Amino acid sequence: MGYGKSREIEDRDEMIALIRQAVERGIDFFDTAEVYGPFSNEEMVGEALATLRDQVTIATKFGWDIDLVTGVPKGGLNSKPDHVRAAVEGSLKRLRTDHIDLLYQHRVDPDVPMEDVAGAVQDLIRQGKVRYFGLSEAGAQSIRRAHAVQPVAALQSEYSLWTREPETEIIPVLEELGIGFVPFSPLGKGFLTGTIDEATTFASNDFRSRIPRFEPEAREANRRLVTLIRTVGERHGATPAQVALAWLMAQKPWIVPLFGTRRLERLDENLGSLSLVLTSDDLNEIEAEATGIEIQGARYPDDLMKLSGR
Repeated sequence: MGYGKSREIEDRDEMIALIRQAVERGIDFFDTAEVYGPFSNEEMVGEALATLRDQVTIATKFGWDIDLVTGVPKGGLNSKPDHVRAAVEGSLKRLRTDHIDLLYQHRVDPDVPMEDVAGAVQDLIRQGKVRYFGLSEAGAQSIRRAHAVQPVAALQSEYSLWTREPETEIIPVLEELGIGFVPFSPLGKGFLTGTIDEATTFASNDFRSRIPRFEPEAREANRRLVTLIRTVGERHGATPAQVALAWLMAQKPWIVPLFGTRRLERLDENLGSLSLVLTSDDLNEIEAEATGIEIQGARYPDDLMKLSGR
């Protein structure tokens, strides 16, 4: 389960309560990153889970060039081994723990050899500060290079019914190497819930206002996909969000979707996908219809697209 990325968390107490309610409902995997805030999200997750630490798995990420004292972003990436080690020390303090279960490189840093990054994480694993190594939005070659030095436990990248690029090269590599897949934005940043249409407006600080896929014309064209999953869901008494999540989990047994929410009712709705079993006919229908829908708009602005798949 992932959580929002605002610098100030105005409803922090409510979010801490929601995290604890998620644990009560059986969720035991929580995802954050030093850059979310920066720092405020790790601090919130750390406080929420401090008394529940032995019941949960916590993942966090390093890799952006951030002043590790002030939290001010310097711009760009930084996966130099010294920076990685210092970043982990900060994360451990904010998360109120003596170890990080899963540590991701947030984006591949072209200025630091992947072997050096994997070696730095390997040292942290040997010291007991980290248990498993992960990558985020990495390309196939980077995955192979990292895995040759320190086995990669998981890849986190965007994957959903409207972002299927990983199927071409990434998923086969993960299956070959025995690496788990943690897709973020499994609900298409909210679009696949069916609650967004071409008339929806986004605040200026909402990241979706920068995404080409969320321009009004693209949203109007992409609604065909929502119509498809809504139709399938109606046969099962399920919502579009539940169908989207169930479809994702039906692709491979080692896929663990990562969703975020600020509302308990949405949390419960998403958890309902665990009891939704899509039949082979459902899956075949989705595949046949979705293949004919050309998704309009890039999933990121140009500057961020350049950081993915390296």
